[in-house]
Amino acid sequence: MPTNFDIEIDRRHTGSVKWEFVMDPENPSTKNRTDACFGRNRILPMWVADMDFSSPEPVVKALQDRARHGIFGYTQADRAYLEAVTGWMQRRHAWQTEETWIVPTQGVVPALHLLVRALTRPGDKILIQRPVYYPFFSAIEKNGCRIVSNALVLTDGRYTMDYDDLESKTADPDVKLAILCSPHNPVGRVWTRDELRRFGHVCRRNHVQVISDEIHGDLVYPGVTFHPFLMADSVFQENSVVCTAPSKTFNLAGLQTSNIFIPDRKIRQEFKKSLLSNGLFGLNPFGTTACRVAYEEGEPWLEDLKRYLESNLQALTNHFETYLPEIKVIRPQGTYLVWFDCRSLGLDKHQFRKLFLDRARVFLDEGSLFGPEGDGFQRINIACPRPLLMEALGRIVAAIKGLPGNIA
Repeated sequence: MPTNFDIEIDRRHTGSVKWEFVMDPENPSTKNRTDACFGRNRILPMWVADMDFSSPEPVVKALQDRARHGIFGYTQADRAYLEAVTGWMQRRHAWQTEETWIVPTQGVVPALHLLVRALTRPGDKILIQRPVYYPFFSAIEKNGCRIVSNALVLTDGRYTMDYDDLESKTADPDVKLAILCSPHNPVGRVWTRDELRRFGHVCRRNHVQVISDEIHGDLVYPGVTFHPFLMADSVFQENSVVCTAPSKTFNLAGLQTSNIFIPDRKIRQEFKKSLLSNGLFGLNPFGTTACRVAYEEGEPWLEDLKRYLESNLQALTNHFETYLPEIKVIRPQGTYLVWFDCRSLGLDKHQFRKLFLDRARVFLDEGSLFGPEGDGFQRINIACPRPLLMEALGRIVAAIKGLPGNIA
């Protein structure tokens, strides 16, 4: 029976970052209200990338069964877990991996921080492709490294890589590492095999190691194929790491379980040393259970989800085309995050904040968070019940229609 994603689930009193910690960036002491009892005055949170849908029923049941066991001791990934992970990659992406490549960790973002620490030294430069997922910035800067941006190029509503700039930037001997976002957050590109191969060979030729963040890899739209970076060319196994997790796919972010694929033994050992030197060992017993069961039994739910996200995306696109044609939607090939271009409104980031948060009462991720290349853009999360999405879109339209001269 298909999953009913139209039901709004009350997320109050769960410690939800998305729903209970909507802070005004200019006044962090102010907590905005998302409770339904506030009616049209409540904030609709469409920012952080988790979904407002219950996880697959087999996962929920498995977690209930695990809780009833009553003992929650130290936990590691067992053979069944590793087989579930490798089996998923083979079935969904035709990617033949080896269990020895997998280093399970407590989330992709912590893994990124530790990979940077393991593979670079303070003062090294790390290449990213802005506008890009902003935790990349802290992973680089908090480890004493410097950001180099190989900015994406937007042409006729589609982002592409600038390979001439990539060649120039990676030729700098201080650039030791590149972090690839694949699929790309926030612009929604799913890179082709040729694009990945070209990117990888430029990096390899210039002795730059690659970390590919593929956490959204299961979430692509019809007619689009996701290619794991390590499948683009087998030689990339010598200098590359791929970060994956079930968290975006099955809405399991809070269980903080990820799987880092590192074919090269030396790189793998350096990463494991980094984990141990930071006191990180063992896994969340609920996270390992959820990951295994999701990969074993979650495919029917995922197919229902993808159809629902596609219809949400179409609803959003139609709404903007009909009521706000001056706002240009960058149609994503993957992820449940939609990047849209508001530069025609001529507002700065403070004015955008007033427009969306104060007037529309919709909390989005401002484009400027993703780097200066994101100025004038906004990111909206469409992984929510359609009635909620349509309410948010209606508010945005009303706020923009009422703009003239009153935003400053």
